[in-house]
Amino acid sequence: MEEESPLEITNQIKEELSQITPTTKKRALEKFGLAALGSIPWVGGFISAAASLKTEENTLKTDSLQTKWLEEHEIKMQKLGETLTEISESFERFGESVDDRIQSEEYLDLVRKSFRTWDFADTDEKRKYVANLISNSAGSKLCSDDVVRLFIDWLGNYHESHFSVIREIYSNPGVTRYDIWSGLYENKPREDSAEADLYKLLIRDLSTGGVIRQARETTTDGQFLRKRPTVNKSQSRTTESAFENTKPYVLTELGKQFVHYTMNDVVERIG
Repeated sequence: MEEESPLEITNQIKEELSQITPTTKKRALEKFGLAALGSIPWVGGFISAAASLKTEENTLKTDSLQTKWLEEHEIKMQKLGETLTEISESFERFGESVDDRIQSEEYLDLVRKSFRTWDFADTDEKRKYVANLISNSAGSKLCSDDVVRLFIDWLGNYHESHFSVIREIYSNPGVTRYDIWSGLYENKPREDSAEADLYKLLIRDLSTGGVIRQARETTTDGQFLRKRPTVNKSQSRTTESAFENTKPYVLTELGKQFVHYTMNDVVERIG
């Protein structure tokens, strides 16, 4: 099977966006596409270099720096085209109800910020979460745009290991640190190991970031109750384990909204 050239990939993206109907939806998708492509610095250079390579292919050497650069970005351009198509198809499923939303400058600002995060993502998993966030923030008003911006920051700052912990707590509310580790890995490492240090860092990042918290009782109006002090008859000589097994963890309300906006597969499976 013959591989598509960079210019053909670019033209395919344009053609797919141009075939959206009706006219209102087409205009909306054009604005969305321009906002997405315009937020990624290298896209313009890729299109220009691809066109130049097409017209001067007889004079350019195959090992030229320009050709190497195009090859480097060609795979990412394909992924970008797939992401744009996937999001545009979700807009089609939402129907006319999102036409005004996806043309608004407030939403397009979210699109630009999201695709900058998409561009710096190291894995397809994170890029998928960004695409889900863009789609769901168009069709859902579960939270404000300010909160969506916070979620974009979380996607940029957190690693896939953080997301694994979030998924485990969402799937099993009330799990302990030991339960979370056991759900993700087979063997428990030593307390003084690098693995234990990393695990404590993940829990600390998500706790201080407002994504997870220890489960606490509340009053009927949502006020958190103070914990009753416990009296230890014999004080242990060791510090609390990274894999402590008595304190349950849950997602904060913000954390739950983050999962609903970004992790469609987890939400659907639990639902």
